[in-house]
Amino acid sequence: MTTNSPPYEGGVAAAAADGVVFSIVPVIMANPRRKTDIHSLGHLNEHRKNLRKNLTPAEATFWKIVKNSKFEGRKFVRQHSVGNYILDFYCPSENLAVELDGSRHFTGLGAAEDRERTAYLEAKEIRVVRFENRNVFEETEWMLGVIRANFRFGPPTAPTGHSPHKGQRE
Repeated sequence: MTTNSPPYEGGVAAAAADGVVFSIVPVIMANPRRKTDIHSLGHLNEHRKNLRKNLTPAEATFWKIVKNSKFEGRKFVRQHSVGNYILDFYCPSENLAVELDGSRHFTGLGAAEDRERTAYLEAKEIRVVRFENRNVFEETEWMLGVIRANFRFGPPTAPTGHSPHKGQRE
């Protein structure tokens, strides 16, 4: 029996005829999480999913405004976790969290928790803007203006390399 390094002279059929055994090992090309990754941690998935299914009226209204990149072309995700905190809304391209606060946030304990949470997020270079739930309904344009003012970058650029109209030739 002749042993050659791959590729075996004569191919797989010739190798098999010589009694060479090939073993095929499946390779899983998953992107393993880095230990430093703090976004969308697995242990919060069920809780995040439950929160997405049960949005408050203010969250549901705000989501209608920003979903599918409808607001300034920016993608927002809802109930996104960073560390052990779940953000109401997060714009990854801007590192911007939008929090809609109900009455619990206006208690001494709620305000202290919000300060701790904001400090954590800002240490991770995520800016946080907070609004009362009523702002979504009563002062929508003002609220959107504040969010817009917190965008770090100009408007997103259009994809390049594609014809602006399908089938159109220059």
